[in-house]
Amino acid sequence: MIYIPPAFRESDLPALQAQIAASGLTTLITVGAQGPIVSNLPIVFDASAGPYGTIAGHLARANPQWHESDLSKPALALFMGADAYVSPSYYPSKQEHGKVVPTWNYSMIAARGRLEIFEDAETLRAQVETLTKRFEAAFEKPWAVSDAPEDFIARQIKGIVGVRLHIESIEGKAKLNQNRSAADQEGVVTGLAPSPRASDREVAEAMQNRLKR
Repeated sequence: MIYIPPAFRESDLPALQAQIAASGLTTLITVGAQGPIVSNLPIVFDASAGPYGTIAGHLARANPQWHESDLSKPALALFMGADAYVSPSYYPSKQEHGKVVPTWNYSMIAARGRLEIFEDAETLRAQVETLTKRFEAAFEKPWAVSDAPEDFIARQIKGIVGVRLHIESIEGKAKLNQNRSAADQEGVVTGLAPSPRASDREVAEAMQNRLKR
């Protein structure tokens, strides 16, 4: 369960799926006998599989998450967007009444569902090739799995285990000062837009786009 006040809830499923598809990395959280188990992994998203889609990636075989997770319990994939510290000095209302405090703006998506583990070498290789093509596509001379010696790739495949999350629910949260006046929101945009921190500028842009709706 994720705490999402109504003002911050994102419910446009196609938009949330598009954000997942555009993400390169997820934080996979499962539950084992000792509690939560966490790994970061690059993924590919298939929106056509099931009502919400699937997320596929792989873990190092040495990573205990794949065999210590309780697969009868739902797994969670977190996708964090841009974030920014918001100073009370950005709000015009600070000068009016002073009843303001700092906060943090951010966006996130949580995909929850059933986790599948697969070890078949052919399926793993296909998944690795799909993942590689996705991230190499932007390069002038993309690297391909077939560029490496076959025996080397075979050994690498033996060192990983595939994971596929069959998504059963998607929750989106965008905390962008929607609970404050338009003037205060504009003040935050003005304060964050010139920041040297890229994430601050991304939050400012997201807030500005929301204000234009």
